[in-house]
Amino acid sequence: MARVLPPLATVGDRIATGLVEVTSDLSALETSGFWAVVLPYDGPPVCARFAHVRPATPWRGPRWVGPDIESWTSSLDGPRFRDGVTAIREAIAAGDVYQVNLTRVLSAPLPSPGDGGSIDMAALGQALAIGNPAPFSAMVRLPEHGVLVASASPERFLRREGHNVWSSPIKGTAPTAAELTKKDEAENVMIVDLVRNDFGRVCEYGSVTVPSLLAVEEHPGLVHLVSTVAGRLRAGMGWPELLDATFPPGSITGAPKISAMGHIDILEPASRGVYCGAVGWVDADRREGELNVAIRSFWVERGILRFGTGGGITYDSDPEREWQETVLKARRLIRVASGQRVADLPRGVGETGSVLETEP
Repeated sequence: MARVLPPLATVGDRIATGLVEVTSDLSALETSGFWAVVLPYDGPPVCARFAHVRPATPWRGPRWVGPDIESWTSSLDGPRFRDGVTAIREAIAAGDVYQVNLTRVLSAPLPSPGDGGSIDMAALGQALAIGNPAPFSAMVRLPEHGVLVASASPERFLRREGHNVWSSPIKGTAPTAAELTKKDEAENVMIVDLVRNDFGRVCEYGSVTVPSLLAVEEHPGLVHLVSTVAGRLRAGMGWPELLDATFPPGSITGAPKISAMGHIDILEPASRGVYCGAVGWVDADRREGELNVAIRSFWVERGILRFGTGGGITYDSDPEREWQETVLKARRLIRVASGQRVADLPRGVGETGSVLETEP
């Protein structure tokens, strides 16, 4: 009989142990204690309070062993994904929406760990830290609550310090800065406007600003356009109100948000699960916390490892280019999660005849 691993969270630069309680009530984040937070795109919130918190250290357990790189399947293949892009462009032309984030979920069965290996999410978190380091990485392991998540997210959803809040949406992705386009810039500006509107629902009048617009950030294997929106919460506004106003993140839904989510429900055949939700931490005693946008993230459901990849679709989107963007975002992460050292892989591994195909 397999041993059930104890609850554990590595969020921000801290490791949390000694689980005290788990709740779906977001008002708990306004009480006391240190919380690891998982907000699935589909499903109820998970807020886990831990008794012990210390600085994070590298994982010293057995190495991660992942699925065979050719065992991954996709909820949308290339032709169906491109058809989805075309359908969104038609909806934009009809005036229904301005932008919709279209995603696909990749899945592979977890293998037996074998000798000297591990399928523990803590081991995957360490593999991601080495193979795809990210500023908003997180790992939450709550086996008895069905939460097994390892995230290498490059995107901040929310940062809170007292009454001050920030969000840094990513929109615009390319292999190099020179390959970013005017479409990428327009996509980003649309979401910045959406986040400003979301913040306006809970922030003091006149306090919402954009301190950074269209900054280029380099990440492993690609670059992003990143903007930052800031605001100051009104009196009486806390985590429940802030999340009610802003979740799900605009960068992974579209604009207008409610209309975009309706198109997502129609076009995406698989549940997003944790993907496109948020993972992070809240220190209720210090009235601060940080949540990522749960992109570049893996989660486990009934022995299946899952991963999402997608992008924002505007009227100027080209179906093939959008497909290639999902490949670009997934390729490195899928290799890492398949137990491969990225630097050791010959060119072409996992790039054709699979979820990482690069040909139409």
